[in-house]
Amino acid sequence: MAIVRSIPSQKLINGLTIVTSDLVVINEKEYTTKGESAIVVRNVDYCTVYLDSNTTDHVTIKAVTNVTIKTTNGLIDEEYDEIVTSKGACVELRFIGGNWYIMSSDGLKNS
Repeated sequence: MAIVRSIPSQKLINGLTIVTSDLVVINEKEYTTKGESAIVVRNVDYCTVYLDSNTTDHVTIKAVTNVTIKTTNGLIDEEYDEIVTSKGACVELRFIGGNWYIMSSDGLKNS
């Protein structure tokens, strides 16, 4: 399994300067965010992505496989511990005031 990262960049997240890659392509069964702006998940049957608010405050996740998105702290839309996406889905999330919020989602695919 491999993780492909773009050129490293510095970001200010929660008052801390972190070095991260802006774009990441992953094919791991589990992955924790590290400040990326966009993540593409592919070439794995199923993946769990953990949203880490200590390193990430805004991320877009494109699922080219089935992906469960969980948080390391807080809830998603003040209600959910996790969300499950199907192949082809894309979700944009922001960490605001202790919770993750879905800012944009392309909804159901193949419905």
